[in-house]
Amino acid sequence: MWSSFIGLIPSGLVVLCTILSYVVPLGIYSINQMLHKYGDPPWMQTTVPDQVDQQSANYGEALLKENE
Repeated sequence: MWSSFIGLIPSGLVVLCTILSYVVPLGIYSINQMLHKYGDPPWMQTTVPDQVDQQSANYGEALLKENE
């Protein structure tokens, strides 16, 4: 009976490669996110949508004042 269960278990190399196929991309993704967090210039960093709305509204008001 145990021999039938042992026959179903994949070899150690298959298990190792399966684990690595999950861990390696996850590690690369995490490192990439960390590098972007600390390395992106200020103009590439995302802004809060409220700040974008205020900037566009202030920019329009500034243009109107310049045209007066």
